[in-house]
Amino acid sequence: MTLAFWFSFALIAYVYAGYPTLLVLWARLRGRPLPTGERPTNSPGVSIILAVRNEGRRLAARLDNLLDLDYPADRRQIIVVSDGSTDDTLAVLEPYRSSVDVIAIAASGKAVALNAGVARATHELLVFADARQSFAPDALIELTTPFGDARVGAVSGELVLDCESRGRRVATNDRRRGQARPSAWNLTDRRRSEERRCPSESTIAEGVGLYWQFEKKMRRLESAVESTLGATGAIYAMRHSLWRPLPPDTILDDVLVPMRCVLAGYRVVFNERARAFDRTAPDAHAEVQRKIRTLAGNFQVLSLEPGLLLPWRNVVWLQYWSHKVGRLLVPYALIALMATSIALADRSVVYATALVVQCAFYLLAAYGAWLDFREPVRLGAGRGVVHG
Repeated sequence: MTLAFWFSFALIAYVYAGYPTLLVLWARLRGRPLPTGERPTNSPGVSIILAVRNEGRRLAARLDNLLDLDYPADRRQIIVVSDGSTDDTLAVLEPYRSSVDVIAIAASGKAVALNAGVARATHELLVFADARQSFAPDALIELTTPFGDARVGAVSGELVLDCESRGRRVATNDRRRGQARPSAWNLTDRRRSEERRCPSESTIAEGVGLYWQFEKKMRRLESAVESTLGATGAIYAMRHSLWRPLPPDTILDDVLVPMRCVLAGYRVVFNERARAFDRTAPDAHAEVQRKIRTLAGNFQVLSLEPGLLLPWRNVVWLQYWSHKVGRLLVPYALIALMATSIALADRSVVYATALVVQCAFYLLAAYGAWLDFREPVRLGAGRGVVHG
């Protein structure tokens, strides 16, 4: 029982404190700099792929954002795959057919839609994006620059949520350009108005913002050591030659695709200067659903690519076990820690204190969930907004 307590405690402490500390030291001692450089004279060709379903209401603004990016039009291909849309998605796409490749398929899931989009792609680099977010004007430039290093197989950009000091991101001067940055969202006036209201409409913005800052710090460190363990689904790129069709039921393409690049012997780097912008999840329920999907997707990735667990196949084996596998084991470690704390509480003040701390933590979490349950009602009463 004592062994189980300390093993569970050590696992949790290592995943959330020990491993990040190890990365900091590793990056300082033997870090590999992000491949950067001046903008190449001949920009590499990019095929931007969006898999959408029933996104008609925001698709026009998204396409305008992509068409307005600071990148040569003749070196950019935009592919939109409508995955069985039943709204006006195809009608919205009609005026863009001269500058956008449109593919319509029966509802088959995102993975099948991405496979269809890649099959149409003509350029050397693939860029994956979603309809919900928008790119900064120089996002494609920053996303493609690291590919000047032949060892780089994929590049992940940074997703900036509106709860992350949004004013600083939008209003400050862009030091690389020497002038004020245009609106970060670069959307229609109506959409920008919606985004400005978002921080007050999310009941979990502060917590999500802190977690997302921590997660991006981990990605920067892992990238500096060797490779980041996945990509930001809203903005990432890869070499076309490394693409392998996704299984139809793939949950996390933004983890499976980059890790396949690593297994093929290439680096996956994180470039925080390539930015996309998004809204925070409206409430805890939406965030829990996302977390469940992420956990299920990581289990699936292991079943599809078991070589990730083998040190002679996966050059980032230690990082993968520490980050991905470790987090899959943490929920079980938490259960074991609580059970052993209860069993050992009468033996030592250490175990009793551990039990009290855990009970306080879970009570605070329950209180926060209760507040989140009540908060949407109050917000909705004031502005006609009701969260599901």
